[in-house]
Amino acid sequence: MEHLRKTLGSRKKAVILGVVFLLSLAFAYVVNATFFGSLESIFADPMVAVLMLFVHNVLAVSLIIVGMTFYVEYVVSALAGRRKIELVVVEHPRPFAVIFTVIVLLMSILRATMLYRQAQVSSLPFYMLLTFIVLLSLPHGMVEGYGIFLSILKTLKKELTLKDLAVIYSIFFIAALIEVGFGQFLRWIATP
Repeated sequence: MEHLRKTLGSRKKAVILGVVFLLSLAFAYVVNATFFGSLESIFADPMVAVLMLFVHNVLAVSLIIVGMTFYVEYVVSALAGRRKIELVVVEHPRPFAVIFTVIVLLMSILRATMLYRQAQVSSLPFYMLLTFIVLLSLPHGMVEGYGIFLSILKTLKKELTLKDLAVIYSIFFIAALIEVGFGQFLRWIATP
């Protein structure tokens, strides 16, 4: 009877996390549309750019944390004992965290390429612009990558504390500072 009560409580938690994740996803979509629609005015003021990039990154990593927490709760409560393949991610979180981080970083590089292309920072050919952006994105990309890796690893291991969350958000603040600094540097280079 106790196992059944625990399983039902865990399923209820998984459903609530799923609903929170979907609502957060809808909110993130609206914020992204607003963010990408007003890039030029955001990057006109470096302080506003740091703040907006930080909020954008915190929203993204929070979505990752809620999504991973939902996945862990769902797998443990609904699929425990039935299917083993889903448990691989929960039982071996480090390789999954590395793979997920690499995917997110590649998407970040593509996003940066689109942002700089949209802002018409450079008249370089696309492949040269992409190479330049990858080289300039390495420092802040490594910082963001570490923050993403840490958030996924701690979430999948069920070891995420408020202190860890503060460290992760601080990492993303540093990444926002670096990213805006490089953006300002690119504008300074491109300005005649």
